[in-house]
Amino acid sequence: MRLKSLKLAGFKSFANPTTFTFRHGITAIVGPNGCGKSNVIDAIRWVLGETSAKQLRGGAMSDVIFAGTQDKTAKSVASVELTFEHTQDEQTGIRHEFNLYQELSVRRQVNKDGRSDYFINGTRCRRRDVVDVFLGTGLGARSYAVIEQGMIGRIVESSPVQLREFIEEAAG
Repeated sequence: MRLKSLKLAGFKSFANPTTFTFRHGITAIVGPNGCGKSNVIDAIRWVLGETSAKQLRGGAMSDVIFAGTQDKTAKSVASVELTFEHTQDEQTGIRHEFNLYQELSVRRQVNKDGRSDYFINGTRCRRRDVVDVFLGTGLGARSYAVIEQGMIGRIVESSPVQLREFIEEAAG
C-alpha cells in the first residue's frame, strides 16, 4: 500500500483546492519557511483521525479551517482526502472489504461548528472505522510513518534509553 495523492481544500493555509501526487519511493516535503510543509503533515494526521487540536498546532479543531487573509475570504469547511493504492496480492494489512479495491480513499471534513464527517471510498463512516481500516498497517494519526519537523533531530540526539523507547513505540 502506498499514498497516491493528498487533496486539501480550505485546510489551514491551503485556501484553494490543492492536490499533491506522490510517486513511488521515498517522499520528502521540502520548501522555505512558511510555505505549508507542516500543514501537509497536519492534514495527513487529521484525516487519519487526530482529535487533539494541540497536536495540530491549534487551539480548537475549527482552527484547521482557512481563516482568511486580506486577499482571500475565510472558508466555512475544511476537507482533506488521502488516496492509497494497492494490488490484490499485496500483503497490506488493510482490513475489511477494502482489500477488494485497487484504491482506498479516506476523507474528513469539518465545518465552522466543529462537526467532523469521515468518508471511506465516498461512504460516510465513523472515525473508529477509519482507525480500524489502518490497524496493522503502521499508519495512524500519531504513527511514525509520517515524521514531523524536528523528530529526526530528537532521535539523533537522544540517549540510548530514549532511543530504545522510540524504537519500542514505533514497533508497537
